[in-house]
Amino acid sequence: MPYGQTLTEHDCRSWIRVDRHMADIFEITRRKFIRNSALLTAGSAFAHAAELPQEPGSRAAAAAPAPAFPYGAVYFRKTNPPPEDWARDFQTAAQTGMNIFRHWFMWSAIEVAPGKHDWADYDRIMDLAAKNSIKCVVEELVGCAPEWAYRKYAHARYVGSDGFVVDSSVSESSATGGFPGLCLDNPDVQAIAQNFLVALVERYRNHPALFGYDLWNEGTSFGGNPRRMYCYCEGSKRKLREWLRIRYGTLEKAAAAWHRYSYETWEDVQPPTSFSGYPDSLDWLQFRIDNAYSLFDWRVKLFRKLDPKHKITAHGVSGTLISLPSASHNEWRSAAEVDVWGLTWIAARQGDEPWKQFQAVDLVRGGARGKPFWHAEAQGGPLWMQPQVIGRKVDDGRIPDAEDVRIWNLVSCAAGAKGILYCRWRPLLDGPLFGAFAPFAMDGSVTPRSEMAGRVARWANEHPNLWKSSPVRGDVGLVFIPESELFNYVQQGDTDYYSQSVRGAYQAFFDSNIQPDFVALDNIGEYKIIYLPYPVMLKQETVAKLRAYVERGGTLVSEGLPAYFGDHGHVGAVQPNYGLDELFGARESYVQFTPDISNDLMLEVKGTQIYGRFFRQDYQLQGGDAAGHYSNGAIAAVEHKSGQGHTLLMGSFPGGGYFLHHGPATRDLFAGLLAMAGVAPQVKIDDNSVQARLHSVSGGTYLWVTNPTQGPRQVKVTLAAGVGTYKSGEDIWGKQSVTVDGQQVTVSIGGRDASVIALL
Repeated sequence: MPYGQTLTEHDCRSWIRVDRHMADIFEITRRKFIRNSALLTAGSAFAHAAELPQEPGSRAAAAAPAPAFPYGAVYFRKTNPPPEDWARDFQTAAQTGMNIFRHWFMWSAIEVAPGKHDWADYDRIMDLAAKNSIKCVVEELVGCAPEWAYRKYAHARYVGSDGFVVDSSVSESSATGGFPGLCLDNPDVQAIAQNFLVALVERYRNHPALFGYDLWNEGTSFGGNPRRMYCYCEGSKRKLREWLRIRYGTLEKAAAAWHRYSYETWEDVQPPTSFSGYPDSLDWLQFRIDNAYSLFDWRVKLFRKLDPKHKITAHGVSGTLISLPSASHNEWRSAAEVDVWGLTWIAARQGDEPWKQFQAVDLVRGGARGKPFWHAEAQGGPLWMQPQVIGRKVDDGRIPDAEDVRIWNLVSCAAGAKGILYCRWRPLLDGPLFGAFAPFAMDGSVTPRSEMAGRVARWANEHPNLWKSSPVRGDVGLVFIPESELFNYVQQGDTDYYSQSVRGAYQAFFDSNIQPDFVALDNIGEYKIIYLPYPVMLKQETVAKLRAYVERGGTLVSEGLPAYFGDHGHVGAVQPNYGLDELFGARESYVQFTPDISNDLMLEVKGTQIYGRFFRQDYQLQGGDAAGHYSNGAIAAVEHKSGQGHTLLMGSFPGGGYFLHHGPATRDLFAGLLAMAGVAPQVKIDDNSVQARLHSVSGGTYLWVTNPTQGPRQVKVTLAAGVGTYKSGEDIWGKQSVTVDGQQVTVSIGGRDASVIALL
């Protein structure tokens, strides 16, 4: 196809017919659907991308080397900052120690008429970066469509489950119009978006300031909420039908799965507008997620074809445990596509309790699977009058000072981040997020917060070997099961039960300075012991992998009602479902679904009275041993040996209980679970208000100790025998005196500060 020609709807239908024919020949999995769907409209771009001539005017200037530790901010968002300040701001950033910027290349701000692009501001921004030895990440934003496109392609506006049609609006994050864009499920719109992306890469791929591209801002799809879901345009309906055709093979099988027995043609199939049925609702959510990743995959393949030299990055919001159903957040699927993954994390929006930031960064680290990741949008300034801060204390992340910037930076690094960018360099001057988030002042001048940022930036790049080491594997794996979260959303209208169970379990381990790692099902074999939170729905294939893990010698600790709901949300007649009664050596004798009156549910497990929550399941023994009881004497927990492994089944949700109550007895139970698998924590500390993390591999061995409290702490850290023996240590950040005596490390740490100890 010649350069500049778009893929027509007729071409797309031809591709679909080819895919349908192949589906009749081969068994097509969801992964293949994603690949084929991405190829559907990217194919034409790939075909002509290889033929693109060298663009005129390519800069020949030598590029600055990539920084050892990328440190900077998001700078340009079209309306802000003022153009007259750009040159001064770039000089200030470079003098401060910053070495990277990310800029929003918004489709709606660049393609001012069909095929007519205004690059002037962006050209100047890139040239200023090169002049000041600052690398740039080009963030593509086809999620903000040109105003003319809303008129010309009105059929592609997002349509809600209630019929609401979305028009162009101004984003509070950029004070620029065109958001949330048009639905790319419509081939004609995806084709013009693709043409814009090709033009973008053509223009900047040889620029000396270019570091790479960010291809999914915060990893968020436009899914809405159960009251108004998206998208119900005709393009989305066609793609859903094709997804179902691939999943089920025939209309009859799809109809039977959905309990809709009178479909005559595929055109009769409509996306559900409510969650009244489990099978169609679960399929609808899974389709939306798969579709979002097919579009991501399309962008990634397109950019890699057009520019194989530069890195592909993206970042989410560490939202996998909360917003997978509504916004498609999934650290594992996102990180698998890119070279560098990352997260937005803002204490002002989430709260400044120490466990929260560690949990967010640990989740991203788990999904990254060893790839580098950045704290891609960090907080460096206040947040005014937004709903997330109303009613909270000033010092709960609302109005940070330099010491807050310091501890937030160092916590992210302790949890494994390999770069830090603030979500603003200086604040927006327009819109409801005026004055928010930035370390520099409203006029771009230096503040104590930006001085601290510069100190961290310079220090990080003076120690390149530090970033060659990473956090060691954790002591226990917290298993992420997508269908458990999706089912919670369908059944309850939100993910609170699931997210509070898994986050509460994390916090219970964290509060004893035990490092829990988030782990996907395919990787559970890397851990001797795993914890399974809120397993109320499990697929049969999930159960098979859990059984195999235990049979091979793993230790599985499960919360209650495992697989109560199976494939398609169908309840098993025997509980636990799918043969889990044999694995756990127990069978249900009673169940109670009363979450509204179960916040104070108590059960005894291994001699300890702990909090459960949400639901209750009682057991009769089927080969296992009673490990706990309810107050009425009914069995509440069962231990069992199966194959070479070990299981513990608890009849409620201790993670959810700890999230609400923070009971010391529940915390101590979690700490004691490791002994079931003969696991000793790699790092112990005598003050659990302070956190310790161990990093190792090619850059050396480092002990990070972070103190989020306001006052100084003298702490003793004991390393497990398997970690190694060290003779001395040097605090390369705080320059505090360090004593190393065998396996024990002693150091004093100031308030809201850290020690980074090179062990020698």
